[in-house]
Amino acid sequence: MKRIYKITLLFGLTILVSSCHNNAAPNYQYFPNMYESVGYETYSESDAFNNGKEGQLPVSGTINRGFDVYEYENSTAGYELAKANLKSPLDSLSNNSEEGKALFEIYCISCHGATGNGKGKLVEREKFLGVPSYADRPITEGSVFHVITYGLNAMGSHANQLSAHERWLVTDYVLKLKSEL
Repeated sequence: MKRIYKITLLFGLTILVSSCHNNAAPNYQYFPNMYESVGYETYSESDAFNNGKEGQLPVSGTINRGFDVYEYENSTAGYELAKANLKSPLDSLSNNSEEGKALFEIYCISCHGATGNGKGKLVEREKFLGVPSYADRPITEGSVFHVITYGLNAMGSHANQLSAHERWLVTDYVLKLKSEL
């Protein structure tokens, strides 16, 4: 009796397995281009490029998402215009002195020092020379923001590290340090 059950079970499984496979009607294949991709030659021309050599450029006049347009150019004339005309858009509610201090301590203190006297750790160790004190400079909020955005002399641009809002916070903190010197 056990033998009949085993043979029946084996016969049933064989029918079940063989009934699921049909070569005439294969299963659906989702995203077939991922399974059977087109092989490209390494250095062959492609339709993804304009003339087969250079990449496509964005439409003129477009800007990156989240990018704030800064209307002053990176030149001496742009610096002077920013120094004379540029004012902070921060009001008393959005101006956070503690956040400006924290950003200053991250990005500026190593060269400019904790009080803005130009005696940071890198200057003390003579890695950079000639970092000016804020007390010695006729700076305005426009000039500080412009220098943080583009850099000046040995100081590089911090526009990639700090957003425009964060640069304004640092600018406000720098002017606070200047008033205390």
